[in-house]
Amino acid sequence: MERLTYLAVLAGCLAGALWLEPVLRVGVLRRWRRLLLTLVPVVVVFAAWDIAAIAAGHWTFDPAQTTGVVLPGGLPLDELLFFIVVPVCAVLGFEAVRKVLRDP
Repeated sequence: MERLTYLAVLAGCLAGALWLEPVLRVGVLRRWRRLLLTLVPVVVVFAAWDIAAIAAGHWTFDPAQTTGVVLPGGLPLDELLFFIVVPVCAVLGFEAVRKVLRDP
């Protein structure tokens, strides 16, 4: 079970934010092109940063807490998912706050 720790945290983040889409109708997932344009630079920059840090020996991941699926460059799949999940949750939260403040 410990190998799923990272994924469990990501699932918790999604559970805390995904409900905003249907309940508040923020439209983040419906505007998927806009979301993709937001995510791509984040994923590319931070994945490259992590890969460089791994190659330089400055950064490691505990294999006991990740799935064990490692992408080229030594980047764990879990970390790549982090770069997708956390920004999606942030955008959902931001849009929810905007909607609530706009439509009292």
